[in-house]
Amino acid sequence: MEDDLTDEATYEGVRSAQRLSALGGVEVSRRKLLRVSAGVGLGAAMAGTAQAVAGIAPAAAGAEGPIVKPLPPELFIPHGTNAEMRWESMSGQGYLTPTDRFFVRDHTSTPRIDPRTWQLKLWGSGLRGSPPEGRPVEFSYEDLLGMRAETLTAFIECTGNGRSFFTSQQGHTVSGTPWRLGAVGVARWRGVRLATVLERAGLTGKAVDVMPRGLDADFVDKGVDHGRVRRPLPVAKALKDVLLAFEMNDRPLPPDHGFPVRLVVPGWVGIASIKWLGEIQVSGVPLFSPWNTEYYRLFGPGYPAAGSEPLTRMVVKSAFELPWDARFEAGRAHVLHGRSWSGNGRVRDVEVSVDGGATWRPALPRGPWAARAWLPWEFRWTPDRTGAQVLMARATDETGGTQPDTVPYNTLGYLFGAVVRHPVVVV
Repeated sequence: MEDDLTDEATYEGVRSAQRLSALGGVEVSRRKLLRVSAGVGLGAAMAGTAQAVAGIAPAAAGAEGPIVKPLPPELFIPHGTNAEMRWESMSGQGYLTPTDRFFVRDHTSTPRIDPRTWQLKLWGSGLRGSPPEGRPVEFSYEDLLGMRAETLTAFIECTGNGRSFFTSQQGHTVSGTPWRLGAVGVARWRGVRLATVLERAGLTGKAVDVMPRGLDADFVDKGVDHGRVRRPLPVAKALKDVLLAFEMNDRPLPPDHGFPVRLVVPGWVGIASIKWLGEIQVSGVPLFSPWNTEYYRLFGPGYPAAGSEPLTRMVVKSAFELPWDARFEAGRAHVLHGRSWSGNGRVRDVEVSVDGGATWRPALPRGPWAARAWLPWEFRWTPDRTGAQVLMARATDETGGTQPDTVPYNTLGYLFGAVVRHPVVVV
């Protein structure tokens, strides 16, 4: 039976025997796995040169802060190095999230990169003639622009989107940015398939992992320098549907969203869609980084000490295009708008409750039904009483996955997919 190596949870199990064999057949800590992985190729040597070659300048200091684009309060909720889209700002917009209100998730700050000197380096034991036997394969920005381009409409979502509801709805304390539901956006991405670039670089049949690495500054957490953001992908996933994007909504990528080139990994956790891409290690043995060992696993009661398998697909979610505590007039007909999405494919249907979950009625789809994006919908409501009330929306995707009332707790607050209770006031 052929294992689905596009799913990292399956992949993790399939590769475990190979990993243990490489380490002498003994069980080891995640920290040791990181050390072994770093020693497989030329990661340490390459890391010191990539930023200089790429022509990086730090993000502008001063009033702009770590994010380059304006963050008007009617569009964003600031969270330090991150910025959350206000869902009410999507009211009246088209299918795509306008770039000016697309959420920002930065581990450090937005780098400014000169595309004239930028290069994408590919290297590793999974390429023909690659180090230590040969030189890295390099592609310039112009090289990528000259390749056959494809367009993909897809959502990108932070793995912690909805994290605050672990606390406000379920009473659990979690760590991380306290997103509501605004760490998601749908864009039209244009670029070159990662498969094309890997094949041109000399991909061999022994390759099992690719490790994309960003060009932002090293990430330091609790005094530990984890280096630049990087996270491995199974080769099967890399060859399936991953895009090296250089355009967003028909324009060159803005700095905050990965200029000059970023990865777009449809349906997967946002950390997989590495921004400011600078290099890709292609390996014949499994690779590891803090972003698939220390982070982006589920930790806490009910999970192994080393955490769950690395997270891959996002869960089904729904959001109203409304501000928190939106006001409505009693006895008047209102049309509620919202959007639902899932990392497992198309949303099949959406239900809405206007009485705190006591009853549910179907919402009316009102837009494209894209597999890798979201489904817009509307619901007509005439409130018959005044006071504080709760709106709820729940979606079911094509796999049959439906938003539950609650989700199991995990300490880092990942993958909150329960129905969100949206407070409103009727006057």
